[in-house]
Amino acid sequence: MRIAFIGDIVGRPGRKIIKENLQKIKNEFSIDFIIANAENASHGFGLTIKNCDELLKCGVNIITGGNHSFDKRADMMTLLETKPVLRPDNYPKGLIGSGVRVAEVNGEKLAVINLMGQFAMPTVENPFNWATQLIDSLHNEGIKNIFIDFHAEATSEKRVLFMMLKNKVSAICGTHTHVGTDDLQISDNTAYLTDIGLTGCRDNVIGMDKKIPILKATTGLGGHFEIPSTCKTILQIMVVDIQEGKAINAFKIKKLCNKQELILTNAIID
Repeated sequence: MRIAFIGDIVGRPGRKIIKENLQKIKNEFSIDFIIANAENASHGFGLTIKNCDELLKCGVNIITGGNHSFDKRADMMTLLETKPVLRPDNYPKGLIGSGVRVAEVNGEKLAVINLMGQFAMPTVENPFNWATQLIDSLHNEGIKNIFIDFHAEATSEKRVLFMMLKNKVSAICGTHTHVGTDDLQISDNTAYLTDIGLTGCRDNVIGMDKKIPILKATTGLGGHFEIPSTCKTILQIMVVDIQEGKAINAFKIKKLCNKQELILTNAIID
């Protein structure tokens, strides 16, 4: 199976470039299943029912989240019960929803897991111990194809999870920083990327208008971040080929709004 992952869709600019390009990319690269982190898809903070439906209509199969999952709380409560939407599974017990979903892809089972790190994040259970228990449970059910969206601030946390789960899961991709890293690799049958980077405005500050971030950096006085009305956008996609639970090939696609050609980067295979 060939799966794809889009990270940190930020506001209308992110949704727009997906709407304009995703179906074409899916067809061109014969992608079977698409996962997307959309916790910032509705004006940068949270996800509405309307915007969720928009992304699903564009071809996204499962939506993951993070620390902004519940910014649009009422909508998210409904989405978690009615749509293929996940929130980090290691949120404290008792919270509505789940961070694990098993889908059927080409006659095979694919488990999608959404986890959140601990550093500079809301209160969550230890993601490393949580992941170990989850993976053991899925393996006991005979599920080999496993993808993890690890929503974390610290790159070290993401690397730790990779080192722990190599050869146990098919792929791990980090989200949250909105800054793409250049370390796509396959090691011990597991594809890994520290951070996929945002899909949205690329010429501002993490997809937001630069005015408030600059004000906060220079004066200490913050404000409400806004999505720019016009900007240069980027669509970033990680693609992984999985066979019997093992990543056998991976590459990253970048699509810039003002360029016709796609930028492709192949994974380093150790």
